[in-house]
Amino acid sequence: MGVVTTETQPSDIKIAVIGAGTIGEALIAGLINAGVSPRSIRATNRRGERGAELAQRYGIIATTDNNEAVSDADVCFLCVKPNQVVDVISGINKTVAKNDASTVLVSMAAGVTLSAMEDAVCAVGTALARVMPNTPMLVGRGVHVVSYGRYVTDEQQQRVHGLLAATGRVVVVEEKLIDKATALSGSGPAYFFLIAEALIDAGVALGLPGSVATELATATAAGAGEMLLGEAGPVGLRRAVTSPGGATAAAIRELEESGVRGALYRATEACAERARELGA
Repeated sequence: MGVVTTETQPSDIKIAVIGAGTIGEALIAGLINAGVSPRSIRATNRRGERGAELAQRYGIIATTDNNEAVSDADVCFLCVKPNQVVDVISGINKTVAKNDASTVLVSMAAGVTLSAMEDAVCAVGTALARVMPNTPMLVGRGVHVVSYGRYVTDEQQQRVHGLLAATGRVVVVEEKLIDKATALSGSGPAYFFLIAEALIDAGVALGLPGSVATELATATAAGAGEMLLGEAGPVGLRRAVTSPGGATAAAIRELEESGVRGALYRATEACAERARELGA
């Protein structure tokens, strides 16, 4: 997990989180755990009781007014649904303009292009960024794929990068690659969850109790994931487990002959294409 230190972030940075739902709350929790002052975070939610809950839990400033949240904000994270991003930007336009183009608007929604965001802002030169997060950010293991707009300064990039790093890794790509990246990281957790689910069912079919199959499959997935973060890489790790002529080798052969690798090629191609369609 990234750490937001005084070396990477000014102590008086002001952060707005518009739409403090699941992703918004995960971001808030990560920022606070990384050392950002709770009183520097203003978060909005349409339900006042939800805001009060977040304020009590994290010590942040909660409001139902998006303009109040974004006033004087250095970074504004838009954590609303994709079809709400443009409307939210239109609603806070005047306040952002009063901030003298110092606010970076960061969309955390899938499919919303920088061009669409740029069309929605009224102040020329507004700094924009597009992020494709994934759900492991809820446990500090997220991957944030980021594309920056043309008006984002190096200092603003470093600021956004540092904040996002509080809940995982940050990978910067050209916007034309973000749909392709979505097919790996954005939707990727679902692939691994499906594999774990299938392993559990397979274990039950072999005669293992469901609770035992679940513990074995999920703990193995978690351990394998940790190992993948090392230097050996997936090929080296797989080879280390696969003894010549052994049980694992027999299983790998069956997986290859069943077309698992080809299925992943087709799945990621379908995902990237659908992401492109949604963006259009």
